[in-house]
Amino acid sequence: MNAPKIVAFAAASLMLMTSCKQETAAAAGTETAQNQKAPAVKPETASMHIEGMTCAIGCAKTIEEKLAETPGVQEAKVDFDKKEATVHFDADKLSEKDLTKLVESCADGKTYKVSNVKVDKKV
Repeated sequence: MNAPKIVAFAAASLMLMTSCKQETAAAAGTETAQNQKAPAVKPETASMHIEGMTCAIGCAKTIEEKLAETPGVQEAKVDFDKKEATVHFDADKLSEKDLTKLVESCADGKTYKVSNVKVDKKV
């Protein structure tokens, strides 16, 4: 009587594990497709100095994530030690002023101050 229960349990477990892997793979494919960004029409790179960051995880990472999720931003990197951000963006969708406002609006809107913004226009 125990053998049929063990076989049934093993079969159910195997089906569950196999179906989960397929769903996870399908979900990962969907997520990858959603995270891909369209190529920039007018690619530019902005570098900026950011004052007011007090830590790499809470401040720099938060600013980097907010920039990266903004439509028109291709890639964003914030270096806490250097107090600098480098942002690859589509100038057809965003301007240097938009990026400055975005960074300065993080937290309470008074904590971070952007200065020395330089934009490298791609050809």
